[in-house]
Amino acid sequence: MQKTYSRLFLVLLLFISHPFVLKANPAETERLIMWWNIENLFDTIDDPSTNDSDFTPSGKLHWTEKKLNLKQMRIAFVISAIEKHPDYRRFPDIIAVCEVENEAVWKDTMAKVHPAHYRTVHHDSPDLRGIDVALAYNPKTLTLTGMKAYSVPLEGRPTRDVLVAGFMAGNHPLHLVLNHWPSRSFDTQWTEKKRIAAAAVARAITDSLLHKNSHADIIVMGDFNDEPGDRSLKETLSSSFSREKVMRKPDTYLYNCWDGHEGEGSYRYRGHWEQIDQMLVSSGMLDKRGLRLESKPFSCFAISPMFRPNSKYPWRTYEKGKYSGGYSDHLPLLLKVRADP
Repeated sequence: MQKTYSRLFLVLLLFISHPFVLKANPAETERLIMWWNIENLFDTIDDPSTNDSDFTPSGKLHWTEKKLNLKQMRIAFVISAIEKHPDYRRFPDIIAVCEVENEAVWKDTMAKVHPAHYRTVHHDSPDLRGIDVALAYNPKTLTLTGMKAYSVPLEGRPTRDVLVAGFMAGNHPLHLVLNHWPSRSFDTQWTEKKRIAAAAVARAITDSLLHKNSHADIIVMGDFNDEPGDRSLKETLSSSFSREKVMRKPDTYLYNCWDGHEGEGSYRYRGHWEQIDQMLVSSGMLDKRGLRLESKPFSCFAISPMFRPNSKYPWRTYEKGKYSGGYSDHLPLLLKVRADP
């Protein structure tokens, strides 16, 4: 199955190998990459093509411009806090997110991050709720070379597409495979086959890139709604906590960056932390050529304002259907990458 998908997706390599006219600064050697499920970033306008009526002023959640502005300020605050944090001291060069309604609200959100100047990319997926994966990137440090989306074949309700984005970091290609897999709603085992289907698409894309270049620098990241030990990650996507195993079989395994991380997880459910947001990298990110991971490259970013007062839970925008005014129910992930000039 994976090899069949690989042949089908080889065409994407042609797409991402021809850069646009934007030029990045080749002198930059460090890149900071961020993933975050930002929890329901909707505008206030009713879109008849999606089930977004709850997120309108007259809808069940009474979503207003004031609440939207606060949500956007919360997101901008977290991104700015990363720039001020002693472990990073820079704005993320790439910000990949999920649960964004459309390009306009995403672009407006990123415009509130000062003094950084990001360019935004959004893909409209077939998700019935209208929540999508989106990107923002710094054109001074990266050159966008292309983007393509691939649908996940499912019976019944459609899910988010898997998004592939290509960049140049100086003279080095970087490939991102962005995911927001089907949720565990109702029953984990019943929905598992949907996440395995999404994993098969993501794996096929990765195989295509590795077929073209066995040393390709690939980051597969997203909200997988499964943890590293679940079948979709461990078997279908071939996620591993062993660098040695990944280097021995680079065409088979992807290195899961949660390996050795001291934090507990990015999402808290019923009193337990879960690692459902993940970053996985190809063996090309572990060698000493092109792009490579920094020392202690991975972290789950958390500062006290992102938590409910006197609570271990991330401060959500909505709690059990009631407006809470927080940031998100997920914490963001960060990955430091080194690029030779």
